[in-house]
Amino acid sequence: MANSEIPAAALRAWWAHRQWLDGTHQDASAAEVLAATGWARSVGGAAPYLGLFARAGLGREAVDAAVAALQVHELPSARGCTYVLPAADFALGLAVGAAAPEGELAAAVKHLGVSRDEIEKLCLRIGQLLDGSVPLPPAAIREAAGGAVRGLGEAGKKRGLTTTLPLALGLMQARGRIRRVPVNGRLDQQRYGYVSWDQTVKGSAAELAQRYFSWAAPASLKNFRWFSGFPAATAKQAVATLGLIPLPGTDLLISPELADELTAFTVPATPSYALLAGIDGLHLLHRDLSRLVDEADADRPAPGAEAGRSFGSEADPQTHIVVDRGRIIGFWEYDTEQREIVHQLFVPADTQLRDTIARTEAFVRDQLGDARGFSLDSPKSRAPKIAALRAASGRDLPESSDDG
Repeated sequence: MANSEIPAAALRAWWAHRQWLDGTHQDASAAEVLAATGWARSVGGAAPYLGLFARAGLGREAVDAAVAALQVHELPSARGCTYVLPAADFALGLAVGAAAPEGELAAAVKHLGVSRDEIEKLCLRIGQLLDGSVPLPPAAIREAAGGAVRGLGEAGKKRGLTTTLPLALGLMQARGRIRRVPVNGRLDQQRYGYVSWDQTVKGSAAELAQRYFSWAAPASLKNFRWFSGFPAATAKQAVATLGLIPLPGTDLLISPELADELTAFTVPATPSYALLAGIDGLHLLHRDLSRLVDEADADRPAPGAEAGRSFGSEADPQTHIVVDRGRIIGFWEYDTEQREIVHQLFVPADTQLRDTIARTEAFVRDQLGDARGFSLDSPKSRAPKIAALRAASGRDLPESSDDG
């Protein structure tokens, strides 16, 4: 991705700067962070909390309060995947994610003997059951809906649908008629109830493209296609409305205004460390891991991965990551038994890096209790990675003598 005019280190530092990972936005709210740096991918893990803590020092209570106040919310959005969005983007997020539940319904009609009329009637019944204050979990909705919910037998189980209820809930979420509320108010645990909602669903591919290139530029059309899930023609047409210009020598696009800022940008002389989830937007907005990895680090073994698999060959990090000015400089995981962060660093640890690790460790230990990568991550499943990190940490570079 680098070219003769803009070195790789400068691009990495620029992306980190645009992602607010330079320590200059410590008074920002959760909504402000997400509006400026992009929607935070949520899969029942700690990624949204870690990202907001790294960018603005936000604790869990502050984030949970923003969720409770609907300043931010977890919604099905781009590609039908769940993200935490700021309120200003609720309508757009739902609009660009609407195709996913429609596709699931079409597949159920084709393969499971479901009719659209049946699901629409179930949607009406669910609407009668819910109000806007008391969340009902899926089991309670299923019981109250009675015969309106139908089992889909073995054929449904093979396709991951035991009843018709998820089809209706998915459609109603995408239409802004209901929203899913975490039972304990937390984003990193997957126990939910549903309440009624009256959220407008409105937005275009061009609007998403505008948001995306404000968060991620310079980025390629391919990067945007991955993030959005749009067909090639739709993505190309959306990007064409923005007046972007190519970064010389690359397939990356950027607005003229940001191009001027990038040209004037200089890599900070001092480190700016952060401990992030492997699915943080710094990586996931582009999903091009190589751009964040130094060539010297690409052949490192991926912790806990199959023998012979190197870090540079992965599509996504297999652990949480330590970064400095956009470069991935280490791996980390949280050990719940020892209540500590276990890490492997690619660079000597100076005082600032040690302090960043200690601060994040205290945040995870005291406020989160764990730093799961995703909903099915557990201390037991994570154990091989933690063991690999402990073994590798003994071969780390010596600690830096630099105390500043």
